[in-house]
Amino acid sequence: MKKKAVALVAAVAALGMGLAGCGSSSSSSSDDGIITAYGSEPQNPLIPGNTNETGGGQVIDLLFSRLVSFKADGTAQNEVAESITPNSDATVYTIKIKDGWKFTDGTDVTAESFTKAWSYTANVTNAQLNASFFSGIEGYDDLQKDGVASDAQLSGLKVVDDHTFTVTLTSPDSAFPVEIGYSAFSPLPESFYKDPSAFGESPVGNGPYKFVSWDHNSQIVLTKNDDYAGNNVAKNNGVTFKIYTDTESAYADVQAGNLDVMNTVPTSATKTFESDSSVNAYNKAGSVIQTFTIPCSLEHFVCGTEEGNYRRQAISMAIDRQSIVDKVLGGVATVATDFTSPVIDGYSKDLTGADNLKYDADKAKELWAKADAISKYDGGLTFTYNSDGGAKAVYDAIVNSINNVLDINATTNPIATFSEFRSDITDRKMTGAFRTGWQPDYPSIQNYLYPLFDSAAADGKGSNDGDFKNDDFDKLCSQAAAATSTDEAIKLYQQAEEILLEQLPAVPLYYSNADGVAAKDISGFEMNWQNVPIYTELVKS
Repeated sequence: MKKKAVALVAAVAALGMGLAGCGSSSSSSSDDGIITAYGSEPQNPLIPGNTNETGGGQVIDLLFSRLVSFKADGTAQNEVAESITPNSDATVYTIKIKDGWKFTDGTDVTAESFTKAWSYTANVTNAQLNASFFSGIEGYDDLQKDGVASDAQLSGLKVVDDHTFTVTLTSPDSAFPVEIGYSAFSPLPESFYKDPSAFGESPVGNGPYKFVSWDHNSQIVLTKNDDYAGNNVAKNNGVTFKIYTDTESAYADVQAGNLDVMNTVPTSATKTFESDSSVNAYNKAGSVIQTFTIPCSLEHFVCGTEEGNYRRQAISMAIDRQSIVDKVLGGVATVATDFTSPVIDGYSKDLTGADNLKYDADKAKELWAKADAISKYDGGLTFTYNSDGGAKAVYDAIVNSINNVLDINATTNPIATFSEFRSDITDRKMTGAFRTGWQPDYPSIQNYLYPLFDSAAADGKGSNDGDFKNDDFDKLCSQAAAATSTDEAIKLYQQAEEILLEQLPAVPLYYSNADGVAAKDISGFEMNWQNVPIYTELVKS
């Protein structure tokens, strides 16, 4: 879900998005109030329902306000919503929106601005990457049928009046008021439906900033929305995302004062950036998990089969994660023990199957031999990553570790840009393992599991890039969503995680710290629960 696939930058930061294009070495003058920020070329046009990686996601978040927003620590609070009221079993929600909200084209934000946008995203004819986020709303299955009209609406959404609508779910979901803080649930103006393609190149939102321009592979320019009256009023006059081809040059620009903020640190600086007097440094435990995915249909690795389980577990146990964290990442990460992150309720080191994430060369060899006894495999597994995101050192280390233990001729396969890399994943062109990761859309264990591994999110309808499908996993997620207490929900989600730990549709590697740097003349530099700078708080002196 939102986001997301994040970009592994400097071998350490956000994974689903790489950096593309060319960085600028010039910065805005100090008195114009414009913040320049490190960015990556979005995979797709800037449409909330079709953006599920961090390059486009961080721009979408600044342009569009949803019914709820999140504080820096992840606490949800009403934004466009006046109230969100469930019925007795949390299957029907009545949502009232505040009066006075407008899009930057001057048109009103109404109840229909939400219901039409959500239906458009859910509709299979419109081929939106975030469709699966709406699978819990009545009528979703009808919108997945061949030939459905592109403007068909979710039957579970009913407009009561301009400021009120109801949402009927297929099963209870007490977390729904938090889930709708994800960018896929953004409202859209009527102008969107006239020409979605043109809108994606010049979006009209209702957030703290408004769109100015997008010079592809160079920069995206946003300016302060003076009419915005929500929870996150900008203290600066705008944000310009500069697109860099590598993290080293971006870091050098921050040191020189030519770039204001960067939400990652290059590998070469991980051991020194906190003592670097030329930058303001930030480094705390974060919410992003880094993984790689092996497609569930890949021969010899088919998910849920005995051979597939053995091979995936062997690959995982052949990776010396602690060595990668210490030697490649300079310690600015934590070895993964589950599929969530240490800052999320429900994180655990002790789930059944967690041993499959521990380095064990002897066990890895034993499991690989068991798999070969079922069906001989000559090796040659490739690991694909985007070369513009600083991932080379990490994936060289992964491949070396696997080859040292299993001797299977694993190789790396770099793709030039993150945008091209993500497009190959979306188009299901990957024939081996590929880099993945997740920046949460909302602070919940559910967000690390359902959008990435539920069957509803497979086959291009969500972020289930490996097309993992498991009925038991799906049922546990549904039961957890309907749980009446947080503790009960977490226990069910952890049971679902144990299925993932056995079958490993993706292989957890490490949790990225929230680390980054800002220029010395920047104040207000903090990073939020998504490992993202709070852009609205940045001020240039």
